[in-house]
Amino acid sequence: MSDYGDAQHNGGDSGGRGEGGYGGPRDGGYGGPRDGGYGGGYGGGRGGDRYRSGGYGGGRGYGGGYGGGRGGDRYHDRHGGLGSNLHRIDWDAVQKVATQWNFYKPQKPRSEEEIATWLRENSITIYGDRVPQPMLEFSDLVAPDAIHQAFMDAGFQKPTPIQSVSWPVLLNSRDIVGVAKTGSGKTMAFMIPAALHIMAQPPLQPGDGPIALVLAPTRELAVQIETETRKALTRVPSIMTTCVYGGTPKGPQQRALRAGVHVCIATPGRLIDLLETNCTNLLRVTYLTLDEADRMLDMGFEDQIRKICSQIRTDRQTLMFSATWPREIRNLAASFQKDFVRVHIGSEELVANADVHQHVFVVEGYHKEEKMEEILRQVGPQRVLVFVKTKKSCDILQDRLGRALRQTVLAIHGDKLQSSRDYVLDRFRKDERAILVATDVAARGLDIKDLDVVVNYDMPLNIEDYVHRIGMLTDFRPLTVSLAPIPSVYLSLCVCVCRFLFCCVSLCYPCCRTTPATASAADIATFFPSTSLASSSACQIRLC
Repeated sequence: MSDYGDAQHNGGDSGGRGEGGYGGPRDGGYGGPRDGGYGGGYGGGRGGDRYRSGGYGGGRGYGGGYGGGRGGDRYHDRHGGLGSNLHRIDWDAVQKVATQWNFYKPQKPRSEEEIATWLRENSITIYGDRVPQPMLEFSDLVAPDAIHQAFMDAGFQKPTPIQSVSWPVLLNSRDIVGVAKTGSGKTMAFMIPAALHIMAQPPLQPGDGPIALVLAPTRELAVQIETETRKALTRVPSIMTTCVYGGTPKGPQQRALRAGVHVCIATPGRLIDLLETNCTNLLRVTYLTLDEADRMLDMGFEDQIRKICSQIRTDRQTLMFSATWPREIRNLAASFQKDFVRVHIGSEELVANADVHQHVFVVEGYHKEEKMEEILRQVGPQRVLVFVKTKKSCDILQDRLGRALRQTVLAIHGDKLQSSRDYVLDRFRKDERAILVATDVAARGLDIKDLDVVVNYDMPLNIEDYVHRIGMLTDFRPLTVSLAPIPSVYLSLCVCVCRFLFCCVSLCYPCCRTTPATASAADIATFFPSTSLASSSACQIRLC
């Protein structure tokens, strides 16, 4: 028997305080305690139940190093076994519903010079053949009055760059890869064409699955997509949508799917779970969107994505939206798409937003909490998002800041119940003086408007995540944040994190100590050698 636990036993060993596992052998139950005591690891993680994979086994105790790996599940690995009950579909034997394609109606032609100027001003690069002209105005989009009225109700003046370029491509029934940052308006870039695609198809019949499927990496992003979709299609009641994700009861989701929906927005794991229970199918899906595709690959969902795609007809339209264009995304596009158009919004290189002030405070680990309190007192009561590395740090920092500051301090991480996470995000959006401490569950894709300050209490594991974190400041507000009297981003670097991410501490510190108060852009480049993160004078490093 594995020390990590399996579907018939509780999770692996615990080096800390012990407590009984929840649930019996049928569900796998919880193993030892989640957090280890002094001298031991975290103990066994959650054992596998019928569908879900096992929890993480070892964490790290104060004296004991890391414990075991992730607890075993029914299918013996983290993601790979999920979906093994899905039947292989012989598409040659399936009677497919006839699909209507190509809804593009050319708008008033614009000169090549006008289009080239617009592309250059918006830093847009397009790769592909036979690409139609962008739709620069809402009037260029041939759509029902209800959709145009929704744009007017929302106060939109014109399409965003990603919408302008994507709409004509998608209405031409072409595949697309859109590389754009969070907050660029990409949800409506794929949902408006999805609505027009759905309206042109034969009506759903009893037992039919959705026509449009959107896959998202996290529950929060899936819910956000559904919310934006409902707002945009509120005047088109004939299009039914639903959202399915883990952490909540399956019953309501199963009933919605059985009743019939045109659009299903889902996280991969829960969708496979529901497909295995035969409460829906993907035989009618002809419009597939992978949102935050790079994030899904980072989270290990590639096998699940491939299993889902095996249940969808091959003559579909496939869309991928990503914040980056790494090799893994290129391989995925080559596997699932044909003759696709690739659109880059902004620089193709990873660049930190120059409109955001970055202040780096280099502190010893045991001074981080004190420095954190000092920073938050300096910025005053504003809407602040604080990133930490672990769930335990998230809870500890929330408690300390809650006692030290006269502000609402909230926390969100993966162990929170979905209802709790929804409540926290809703309260944070409504409270202009709240502080939210979060793990990377909130790093991408969340619609948090009017964000004033981002604090990276712990550095992320890679520079890409850092750039996306600070990008949240300007994704949802005008690019005037650099004019604020208080610097808009603070980044504290612990010594061990600095060593892990960039270079040896002995190499980092001498370059900084040449200018004890404030380092120059050249000095900063030593800290960030592989990116143009520090190319702007808006970034400063201070020794504390």
